Parts: sequence; C-alpha cells; structure tokens
Amino acid sequence: MIQTLSRLVAEPGDAIPILGVTPESWPQVEAALPAPQAAYARATEFVPKAGRIALLPAADGRLGQILFGLGDRSDPLIAGKLPGALPPGTYRLVPADGFDAGAASLAWLLGSYRFARYREAGSERPALVVPDGVDGAAVTRIAEAVARGRDLVNTPANDLGPAEIEAAVRAVAERHGAIVSVVTGEDLAAAFPLVHTVGAASPRAPRLIDLAWGPTDAPRVTLVGKGVAFDTGGLDIKPSSGMLLMKKDMGGAAAALAVADMVMGSGLNLRLRLIVPAVENAISGSAFRPGDVIRSRAGLTVEIGNTDAEGRLILADALALADADAPDLLLDFATLTGAARVALGPDLPAFFTEDEALATAVSEAGIAVADPVWRLPLHKPYARLLDSKVADLNNVSGGPFAGAITAALFLRRFAPGTRAHVHFDLYGWNPSTKPGRPEGGEVQTARLVHDLLARRYPKA
Repeated sequence: MIQTLSRLVAEPGDAIPILGVTPESWPQVEAALPAPQAAYARATEFVPKAGRIALLPAADGRLGQILFGLGDRSDPLIAGKLPGALPPGTYRLVPADGFDAGAASLAWLLGSYRFARYREAGSERPALVVPDGVDGAAVTRIAEAVARGRDLVNTPANDLGPAEIEAAVRAVAERHGAIVSVVTGEDLAAAFPLVHTVGAASPRAPRLIDLAWGPTDAPRVTLVGKGVAFDTGGLDIKPSSGMLLMKKDMGGAAAALAVADMVMGSGLNLRLRLIVPAVENAISGSAFRPGDVIRSRAGLTVEIGNTDAEGRLILADALALADADAPDLLLDFATLTGAARVALGPDLPAFFTEDEALATAVSEAGIAVADPVWRLPLHKPYARLLDSKVADLNNVSGGPFAGAITAALFLRRFAPGTRAHVHFDLYGWNPSTKPGRPEGGEVQTARLVHDLLARRYPKA
C-alpha cells in the first residue's frame, strides 16, 4: 500500500520553498522577509518552536513560502510533521543551518504514511523536491520498506495469519531474487516442536519461513522475527483489554522483514538469512497447557509456566536453527515483554547483547538514524529464576522481577554458539502521532539495523 506515501521528485519546477527556522536564526529570517510576509508572520504569532508552521502568501495571493519551526533541533524527524500539515503541492527545502537534508527527506516520507487498506487515505500527499546531495532513491527504498512493515503490523488478524505472513515474505523475496523455503505440518512438528506446539490450537497452520539471499561466501547475517499473528494468551488467556493490540504481536517479524527488504534493496555485501516462525496463539482442544513439558529443537526440555509467554518459545526453535549455521551476526526482533515497556516506555526498545563493541555500535546507529534503543543487562544470576524441577528450564520466571532480562536469558540458551547476538524487545506501535511516526504500527529498530549493517558490510 505504498501509494499512500508522499513522493520525492527530481524537478523543482515552481516548488514552494520551506525555510527551517530556529530561535537563533529567527531575527535574521524575519528581517529578510518581504514586508507583507513579515507582517503576516507577526499577525499569526509565528514562533520557531518545534513543529510550528506559517504559510506565507505571495504577492499574487498564492502560497509563497513556508516557515517551519525547528525548535532546539532535538528531534531529527521533526520534518515528518510537514506532509500532514501542508496542502497538496510540490515543496523544496531551503538549504540552511536548520535542516539536515537527508534526515528531513526521510522524515517527510515516514510522516506521510497512511494505512489505507480499509478506507481512503484522504487528500493527495504533498511532494518534496530531492535536496542537493541526497540520494532520493535510497531514501525512498528505506521509507517504502518501513511502510510495508507498518502495513503488516496495522493489518488485523482476520486478514493476516501465518499464511499471509509467509506471502509477505515471499513478495519481498521475489522483489529481490531471494529464495524462500517453508516448513509446515508433520515436518514442522518433528523439526520445530515449540513452533508447532504454540500454533497447534489454531485452524491456521503454523510454519517456519526461511529466506536466503546474497553470495554464499560473504559474511553471514541472520535475522529472526517473532511472527505471532494474534496472541490470545492461550489457556492463560489475556483479559479483553490485553488483546486489543495483539494484531501487532507479529511486529518482530515485520521489523525483521523490513530490515531484509532494506538490506537487499541496498545490495549490501553479506549473506542474509531471515527466519520467521509464524503462528497464531489460539485456544482449542489442541492448545498447549500450563505444566506441559516440550522438548525443543535444541534438545532442551521446556516446562510451560505460562502459555502467554509463547513468543520466546517459537523464537527458541528459530534461534537454534540460526545458531547451527554459525552466523557472523545474529539479530532477533520480538514484541516480547511488557516488562520492557514498563522500564523504557513505548518509544524506546530494549536490546541485549554480550558483545560490548556490538552494543556500542547498535546504540550509535540508533542515534545516527533517530531510531533509538536502550541496552539492558543480560544479568546471568537471574537465569536461576528460570529453573524447573521437571525440565531443563521453565519458559517464565514465575515472579514479578526482571521480566525482560529473564526472557532474554531464556533466548540465549538456544543460541549458545553465537556471541555476536542482539535481542531486541520491541513495542512495535506508536501510541500517538509524532513527527515521522504516525499513530499505529511501527517497525522499531529496522532503520537502525540497516544502518549498522550498511556500515559493516557496504555494497561491493
């Protein structure tokens, strides 16, 4: 549904200028305005606070120029407010101290997104002239990958089950010439018993989706995304309020797929693997139960302490598959714990890794592309909270403490051979609209990881 994005255009034509204004630059900008525009700005009480806009008329009455407040420039995506606030037309950014042209162009596209599957997107989106020095095609590729991922998260579960997640992966694979294999049915039960167990109660068959792309002799990077199309909680059923946003429980798969889309579109020099365990955690006579013990793909037995901690179960089998391939870098993405949201809120995903240099690189990439994260510790003594009296480990700690950490420690048990492993615990949703981040589904960390990989494995 990429048609709902704005466009970047090459020819300026009679594009309307947008001038970014800070509190420091405003006196000089005001003094340089034609007298009628300066009077209009004063009459409408324009001040250069972040996100404030003044539409200044030209002498003939048409729209002549836009003043856009940048405030203290603390929000790199502030230009994402413009597409929803300006009338249709073509605009250009005036080169100035205020705008980072690349960040502003991407923010413009990200902020123009609308989810339009079930109703009209509204009026035509305004277009932006590609600023000098900006690779418009690269910016558009990133924005479109984000938009496709947002569409997946926003689509309700009646139209997005495990089969539709597979179809989305296949569509991206076809676009870039990647190969996809899928394991279902009895083969799934034998090879990926935890994935099969979680999805067994749903009439929509669970599956393990495996995408491969790139030269086989290049550095190997594996992405794993949690693909729970809908999570009822299973027999440990969620309250109705807890289910309202559970269509987003496949947000990890959407983020991982968005990264794969960006990586392949950029032609990075790596061997990419994307693994998505796709299930629906439903309730029926086939549902798994609290107290069940399941032998995982890795051979570890897992006691089910809570059926609502299903995401880590399907990731465990997927991580075991990934670890066996000894990737140079392993990253998993999951809407995994409410504990991470309590600690960090919805805007700041948690991440975990044992690799100090990698942790620094992840944090720096997040800052560089305004896709921030915060590191939480893999505090190994907490692993005892997952002890079981009847199995190798329990899938939950059974207590109120350190929920995000114990979940991350659980996952680490299934990828012991890969030190360069990052686990992202996402929210996958913007609770309210912010510049460049419309309310609704979000592929958090996707742009961060693409930037990290582009720095490490640039196009040959």
